[in-house]
Amino acid sequence: MNPDKVRVLVVDDFPDAAATLAYALERDGYEVRTAHDGVQALTVIEDFSPQCVLFDIDMPRLDGYELSKQLRQRYADDMVLIAVTAVAIEDLRVVGAFTVADHYFRKPIDPAMLHKVLPPQTQHNGSG
Repeated sequence: MNPDKVRVLVVDDFPDAAATLAYALERDGYEVRTAHDGVQALTVIEDFSPQCVLFDIDMPRLDGYELSKQLRQRYADDMVLIAVTAVAIEDLRVVGAFTVADHYFRKPIDPAMLHKVLPPQTQHNGSG
């Protein structure tokens, strides 16, 4: 892992959506990993230690609401949680995740808005 890069985990059950967002974030200098459900995300988090988890709410096995609850219980406020959804805001899982997450976005995500809430990149001066 590169200590100068902010680590972001993208969790989405649609592999193409996760890969597209991961690519955009990597292009902007973030170190990114992906997972395709909440269970896999918990495993990746143990090894990757992300500073930010950007997660879809509507996923199989362990949805975004349950994932966000577990992350808050385990890590408190040590990582930024960003909920993402394409489902109706009235869905109870969506409402629940929004109460736990730091930020939320509707799909498709506006990259400019996302950059406003991601942890800032560590500046590296190249001498060292």
